[in-house]
Amino acid sequence: MSSGSTVSLGELPMESWMSHLPSALWDTPLCHLAIPGSHNAITYCLDAGSPVDLTQPELLQKLDRYMKPLIRPFVYKWAITQENPIKQQLDSGVRYCDLRIAQRPNDSSTELYFYHGVYSTLSVESVLLEIREWLDARPREVVILSFSHFLGLSQELHLLLLSTIRDVFSSRLCPKMEALTLRNLWSSGHSVIVSYEHDLSSCHADLWPHIPYWWANKCGAEALIQEFEDRKQHGRPGGFFVTGLNLTGDLRYICTHPTESLRDLVTSTYPALLSWVQQQSPGPRVGSLNIIAGDFIAESRFVPTVVTLNEKLLKRS
Repeated sequence: MSSGSTVSLGELPMESWMSHLPSALWDTPLCHLAIPGSHNAITYCLDAGSPVDLTQPELLQKLDRYMKPLIRPFVYKWAITQENPIKQQLDSGVRYCDLRIAQRPNDSSTELYFYHGVYSTLSVESVLLEIREWLDARPREVVILSFSHFLGLSQELHLLLLSTIRDVFSSRLCPKMEALTLRNLWSSGHSVIVSYEHDLSSCHADLWPHIPYWWANKCGAEALIQEFEDRKQHGRPGGFFVTGLNLTGDLRYICTHPTESLRDLVTSTYPALLSWVQQQSPGPRVGSLNIIAGDFIAESRFVPTVVTLNEKLLKRS
């Protein structure tokens, strides 16, 4: 596809949209592109029977011990943010994955899992192997993996996780560098950027620092949009950053909507949120966005809408 093509970027094959971008964007820093992301990417495999995680309010943890049949299904339906397995998310065009890592309580093994409200059934290593297999078949696609919100990890488990990341991705891991573009990633054979929210990231050349995540903590689209509009006035961070289109059902909202789930809340607000996304621009300017992450990303035109924003960069070139 040439930069002069009239084909919308949103009509590209989403499983390989990066490799199909016009050559005019190959030298654009990745932190200036519009990149679709998956908030709490590995919640499609949460364990409905697992205990409530240790980040939840103490009252909820106590209720979980004595009222498991009531509490766990309640937490579970508000904890799921994605319904598609990781390969399907990548096929749909997601290129940023928000990964929250935990050791399950009372687990004497060194196996690590994902969590959000409750814990996952799939291990971290098994999911990373799936991502590696997907990338092996698509060497010109680039994935940003953000490891954060570590729960229950000792220093030894952190080091074990880093060892697993390196074993799985090997030469695909991209070291920290100044000008990160598709062209130099393709020429070097790197296709995985690992952001690690821990002090360890500062002393490891292959770990990128934590990527700022704009989280509005709102349960309505209008309030969420207003929060981001206010933040945009103060400028964007210098490198990668995420605008999280993820709505939060606080305890009051959840209790007053007992028959709903997070999915119901999110899908009802997507038309308003995507209308706002269409008005945004990527790039280095004040008010520009970079990674835009959402929940239930396959339930709408979320990914093509974000990818299409890159057309605005072509008009400037």
